[in-house]
Amino acid sequence: MYSPAVERLITELAKLPGIGPRTAQRLTFHMLKLRPDEILPLAAAITEVKEKIGFCSRCFNLAEGELCTVCADMRRDPRLLCVVEQPFDIVTIERTREFRGLYHVLGGALSPLDGVEPDDLHIAELLSRVDGDVEEVILATNPTMTGEATAMYVADMLPRRVRVTRLASGLPVGGDLEYADELTLGRALVGRRSLRRGEE
Repeated sequence: MYSPAVERLITELAKLPGIGPRTAQRLTFHMLKLRPDEILPLAAAITEVKEKIGFCSRCFNLAEGELCTVCADMRRDPRLLCVVEQPFDIVTIERTREFRGLYHVLGGALSPLDGVEPDDLHIAELLSRVDGDVEEVILATNPTMTGEATAMYVADMLPRRVRVTRLASGLPVGGDLEYADELTLGRALVGRRSLRRGEE
């Protein structure tokens, strides 16, 4: 129906997550309407990011060089290690400006049904990093079934001398109890904290 070049672009765009055939078709026709000086920078940006960006040799975050900006920052506390599933999780945590330790990206979550086994993740590399100065490992995997299973598996693999914690989960700030589901409310109750200083 379309020329081979147009068909190829639609096919390639449809491979992106969250992009179906119809959206890919709309994007393709939108791109065709743009002037060369409007669309060529996009093509150049895609080429540049593929040529320059890789993975940090230490934590597997995105990096332009051997180490990512976090691992290269000497002001970071090497005693704290936050374990996440994907590099974009680091961006989310960094926005809080509350964490000053280092990170480790697993590259996903355990999911035997999808063929994701422990050897497919960066768990072995995590264990070798913990042999150093790390005193606490914060398991910040997603609060999903696969994320919880991954956190439990990693916690069991870590040495006993290391403190292992999990991100608290529960009610969002500004949320109403009326709209909270039972699981979220239950976690909020389990993860409750004292409002008085000095009390755990």
